[in-house]
Amino acid sequence: MLKIRFKRCGRKKQPFYKIVVMDVKTKRDGKVLEELGFYNPMTKILQINRDRTIARLDNGVQPTEVVKNLLRKSPLF
Repeated sequence: MLKIRFKRCGRKKQPFYKIVVMDVKTKRDGKVLEELGFYNPMTKILQINRDRTIARLDNGVQPTEVVKNLLRKSPLF
């Protein structure tokens, strides 16, 4: 089963997250199938590839709760 979730990047105390499509069984920082965008919680910047995200959601990929809330709050969706 595939999920849209965060992959943590950035330095200590300065998180930066990539929004990626991964298998449920992989580790948080494991192998990525596709990168959809990024989120910087320090500056509240969200950039996401709308077309690819909608295509993935139509194919049955489930977002995690945090990603689902971000997608709801973004003006693109």
